[in-house]
Amino acid sequence: MIRRKPERLTEHMRRRKILICVVHLPPLPGSPRWSPNIDIVDIIDFAVRSAREAEEGGADGVIIENFNDNPFAKRVRNPVTIAAMTTIVREVVRDLSIPVGVNLLRNSCTEALAIAYASGASLVRCNMYCETAVCPEGIIEPVAHEVVKLRTYLRAQVEIFADILVKHASPLHRLDLADLVEDCCERCLADAIIVTGRRTGKAPDPELLRVITTYSKVPVLVGSGVTPTNIRQYSAAHGFIVGTYVKDPRTGVIDRSRVEELKRALGNL
Repeated sequence: MIRRKPERLTEHMRRRKILICVVHLPPLPGSPRWSPNIDIVDIIDFAVRSAREAEEGGADGVIIENFNDNPFAKRVRNPVTIAAMTTIVREVVRDLSIPVGVNLLRNSCTEALAIAYASGASLVRCNMYCETAVCPEGIIEPVAHEVVKLRTYLRAQVEIFADILVKHASPLHRLDLADLVEDCCERCLADAIIVTGRRTGKAPDPELLRVITTYSKVPVLVGSGVTPTNIRQYSAAHGFIVGTYVKDPRTGVIDRSRVEELKRALGNL
């Protein structure tokens, strides 16, 4: 069955605030911690089950992320990992009616766009899209040129969500924040900007969000650390990307009740 492609999430954010849940996958084939005991079919089932819980809990979209492939490479080159991710994302897209995104850590944005194109996903998240940064994986350079070039070549209807001052990294520049945001939007053609805290599960400074939304020409999302108790501090955001809070800490599967709780809090902003 061929599903109608979901509406672009940036269009949703022009009308209301949205919630995107992140599916943190188990280690994929080809990654450092993968074991032959981990069957790809089980990973697919995990991803589909989590994504379905997110949609039924009221999420507006999901992002599939190779969260447990650490230690990460700067770019994923292993064809087995890329093939596995494509298969997983395709099965999630087939099962859901909401937009699905791809985040291939650490900064495999071009590969993620190819996966999105092949699988029917709607967006990619890019950690170092318009900045050079130093992080545990080394010095990582921005990839806007090659990502947009590939998207144009493929005529892919895939949105680019770009982190600024991303977590687990320090920028190697002294750009004024206004210039950085405007460059990312205008020169690098990001469709949305993401603001995070310093680490996974850590919330950003609300003042940083306020400044970025002031200068951004595109929607701005908070990409880490949001919970029902602190979401009100980030009412300036157009959307929220949440992984840590919404998953069951024992199984890693997204918990529908946690998604519903976040949606209720979001509705009160």
